[in-house]
Amino acid sequence: MVERHNWTKEEILEIYNKPLMELLYEAATVHRLHHDPNTVQVSTLLSIKTGGCPEDCGYCPQAARYHTDIEGNDLMSVQQVKAQALRAKASGSSRVCMGAAWRNVKDGPEFDQVLEMVRTINKLDMEVCCTLGMLTENQAQRLAEAGLYAYNHNLDTSEDYYKDVISTRAFEDRLQTIDNVRKSNVTVCSGGIIGMGERLEDRAGMLVALSTLNPQPESVPINALVAVEGTPMEDMEPIPIWDMIRMVATTRIVMPKTQVRLSAGRTDMSREGQAMCFFAGANSIFAGDKLLTTPNPDVNEDMEMFRLLGLQPQKAFKKAPQPVTVEEEDSSIAPMGENPKWTRPGHKIERNEAARRRSKA
Repeated sequence: MVERHNWTKEEILEIYNKPLMELLYEAATVHRLHHDPNTVQVSTLLSIKTGGCPEDCGYCPQAARYHTDIEGNDLMSVQQVKAQALRAKASGSSRVCMGAAWRNVKDGPEFDQVLEMVRTINKLDMEVCCTLGMLTENQAQRLAEAGLYAYNHNLDTSEDYYKDVISTRAFEDRLQTIDNVRKSNVTVCSGGIIGMGERLEDRAGMLVALSTLNPQPESVPINALVAVEGTPMEDMEPIPIWDMIRMVATTRIVMPKTQVRLSAGRTDMSREGQAMCFFAGANSIFAGDKLLTTPNPDVNEDMEMFRLLGLQPQKAFKKAPQPVTVEEEDSSIAPMGENPKWTRPGHKIERNEAARRRSKA
């Protein structure tokens, strides 16, 4: 199947709404053309700096303006991160994704520390992914030079619905950051969340935005909202597993070569439901008891599921070569002292404002 970059919302909705058996058959067929159906990548998501984020994302317990009982922590040390990475590797993970609750990357000692973390993990022969917020082209180049394999920057939802979820940054800034990453040798990881009150048209719209990127993202995480008490979306009902299966299958058909990542929300999914997601084209999961701050199945549970389904963990660097790490003293890319001012749209989201008022109370 040829990779297309001109999908329309109407075409994607037609795929999403197909009879389920027909949709699954088509998705599984596409999956087998481009991927080993019995191999699933196991990744570990590590929160290297938790809480205190200045953004107002309606789904996020790390936003400083909401009261969610999340324990914040300062940036972890390189030694702490290395120890966590070694533990993840021993349990079967081939990728470590480091997340920091920042609005955007700022040049300085903390970013230098993250660069050293990237160098350290790449030398362990593991894929390194970071999700640090918005970043500039120079910052992306420095991450690439350190040995970063992938950068995660989710679109979250469609451009139309985005303004009902987040008011402190613009959808265009998300696309600009992805474009900055594309100018380096780093692969792109970008997806979104379903179950935030969006319409089916918004799910299709998000896939339009992702699939029309050229090249398409190498990784697309599909998350089910985990409603956390204290956030604006605390009262959202969990989405049916059928919605997740349909979203995975549609993503697989629209982006045939992409790693589709079955991400947040797996604690509410049965093994049978997850098996159908794998059949529909999901070929990556996050392991460990937490995804940044939300619950996740225990790694031993996942390995037992793999055994029952006959799945094998994917080895590192199967989809793209391992980056070469350049040491700090040999760097050819000078930091520019950047602290860019990204867009602040300035509109108010009443649901978010209400959660903020409750937090103050």
